[in-house]
Amino acid sequence: MTEQATSTGPARATYRHGDLRRALLEAGIALAREGGPDAVVLREATRRAGVVPNAAYRHFANRQDLLGAVRSAALAELAVAIEHELAALETATLSAIERARAGLRAVGIGYLHFARAQPGLFRTAFSPSENVRSAADPAKAGESGLNPFELLGASLDGMVAAGIIDAAQRPGAEYLAWAAVHGLSVLVIDGPLRHLPDDQVDGLGQRLVGMVERGLSHAR
Repeated sequence: MTEQATSTGPARATYRHGDLRRALLEAGIALAREGGPDAVVLREATRRAGVVPNAAYRHFANRQDLLGAVRSAALAELAVAIEHELAALETATLSAIERARAGLRAVGIGYLHFARAQPGLFRTAFSPSENVRSAADPAKAGESGLNPFELLGASLDGMVAAGIIDAAQRPGAEYLAWAAVHGLSVLVIDGPLRHLPDDQVDGLGQRLVGMVERGLSHAR
């Protein structure tokens, strides 16, 4: 099966079955990267993919369907960014307690770095979506198979295992850590902190994740 290109689209004239969906998704991701969730429009995605608009409906029922797929891809990219921060710890010589603390900080720093480096995708990842407790979706996961929320949870579990966080304080700790780091991320990319120099934002990020770590550690 092939999909015919428009005369004004890219040079690619046909797609094998399934390839068009990927091309439309990649176009949607590019649109989100450039302009956030509001920029993800089916007609523009089809134009970039080089096909007639009606061809998109064989793969995405409507704009919200495409946006949902792009949102999942954005969450997966965020997960990969966090994983890269965590990977930097693998060769470090650390005690179990130091590694657990560093792991939580790495999740927070990876989150902040992604928000600043990819604000369009970050906004898209957290545009109105399903409940955080919805079933795990591989499309939202990084290379580890975990999505950003699960990576945060794993780091907190590591803090409990290392004896840093009391097990009784573990339930709901994700929401506290997430709220703090997400709040700073939004202030930096969309709020009154958006004009701060990079080095100052870096310092604030380090201080914030340190505050979160110490706050959870001392909770009893």
